[in-house]
Amino acid sequence: MSNKRIKDIEKSLLSDNYYTLNKFKFKYQMSDGRWVKQMREVYERGHGAGILLYNTTKKTVVLIKQFRLPTFLHDNKDGFIIEIPAGLLDADNPEQCIIRETEEEVGIRLKSVKKIYEGYSSPGVLTEKMHFFIGEYTDDMKVSEGGGLESETEDIEILEIPFTEAVRMLNEGEIVDTRTIVLLQYAIIHNLIK
Repeated sequence: MSNKRIKDIEKSLLSDNYYTLNKFKFKYQMSDGRWVKQMREVYERGHGAGILLYNTTKKTVVLIKQFRLPTFLHDNKDGFIIEIPAGLLDADNPEQCIIRETEEEVGIRLKSVKKIYEGYSSPGVLTEKMHFFIGEYTDDMKVSEGGGLESETEDIEILEIPFTEAVRMLNEGEIVDTRTIVLLQYAIIHNLIK
């Protein structure tokens, strides 16, 4: 790290239960030259990869539905949201990760994927960088029922839906996961399914 506008960084551990939450105190030089003390909590959970699976023949996409506690605690009545297959990078690279996660979550073994974006999920608090992919699938790529890993207590419902229905759900606010919104908008802008 090299930024002359930041100095005297102090780090203290707040939680190291599942991921890591640290508190940082530091001095930051404002644009007018003044030095101010600032404090931030930074959640370190690793980097992730997600994918929009699409079929140009059937004009469908594969999404998943699963329970997400933070949404339930906020304003989502049942806590279930519709999203893209995704996962955290383990010791692999983003491409290997998303191919592995796709098979675990939806039972589709991909032959190839295309990376289209990468970006920070919530740069004010998370260190996570998300890698966004698209991948075309066909019925013969289905190798299992999917649904996630028992060892990770995943309980994933697989949704193969017409692309037009996914767009309707997006436009009517039924899809609220930012990663899914980004990839569906990519598909719309680039006419992925005609």
